[in-house]
Amino acid sequence: MTDTQQRVMQKTIQNAIPCAGVGLHSGKPIKMTLYPAAVNTGIIFRRTDVVDKNNTVPARWDGVVDTRLNTCLGNPEGVVISTVEHFMGALSGLGITNLVVELDGPELPLMDGSAYDFVTLLECAGIQIQNEPVKALKILKKVTFEDGKGALTALEPADQGLTLNFEIDFPQTKAIGHETVSVLLNESNFKKMIAPARTFGFASEVAQLRSMGLAQGASLENAIAIEGDTILNPDGLRFDNEFVAHKVLDAMGDLYQAGMPIIGLFTGIKSGHYHNNQLLHVLFADKTAYKIVEL
Repeated sequence: MTDTQQRVMQKTIQNAIPCAGVGLHSGKPIKMTLYPAAVNTGIIFRRTDVVDKNNTVPARWDGVVDTRLNTCLGNPEGVVISTVEHFMGALSGLGITNLVVELDGPELPLMDGSAYDFVTLLECAGIQIQNEPVKALKILKKVTFEDGKGALTALEPADQGLTLNFEIDFPQTKAIGHETVSVLLNESNFKKMIAPARTFGFASEVAQLRSMGLAQGASLENAIAIEGDTILNPDGLRFDNEFVAHKVLDAMGDLYQAGMPIIGLFTGIKSGHYHNNQLLHVLFADKTAYKIVEL
């Protein structure tokens, strides 16, 4: 690093801040409070309703215990925190590296189904730049995970930052169809192109999901609903490629569980939370595929 280059420093928030909402899958009210954290803390979740065992759950790729329509984290005592991906995506987009998140239940509030409300919450708390540089994972060679069913995730080297390329294909509905997007991750691009993109689902699948204990809190207030070729939300989409942009948000949140930002090029094709997490397993299994650097 030369004298003309400025280090990227770790960040937390200036003030504790509460919020409340409904869990997407539990359908139950959730209270959440964010607290500043010291340098090198990382992102830590804490269940205030759990008092008889370790109630702390770090946001780590190797702590993911479920990827059915969300990313669910757990600790060795079986304490879980689900639907963390949109919030983690907001932290990634804003570059927040240290935070303690207290919850009175097993799931994060869904808010409006995007990262927009989380961005607003974090900015209202104030962003605090800390006195320690950020460490990042620099990708040195391409790693890939494929599921044999047409879905693929990959990370490969890039000169700087994180670029995310994503492709989705839903030929069964003209409401989505085939969409692609490529985004160089920075705060401006994130706020404009990714943060407002809401989660989505098919109205025909709601009954089945609810029978599985999922999507209990889903509504037109926090998700895009599709029936046939029609978008059921009265106001339609927020922007033309909102579907694929939301998949980028999910990937950002899942990749941020690497414990630090990634310098590289990410590609996702018809992939989801499971594939994102498995890609990190492949990456960390090959110590020649990355190195840790200071930004």
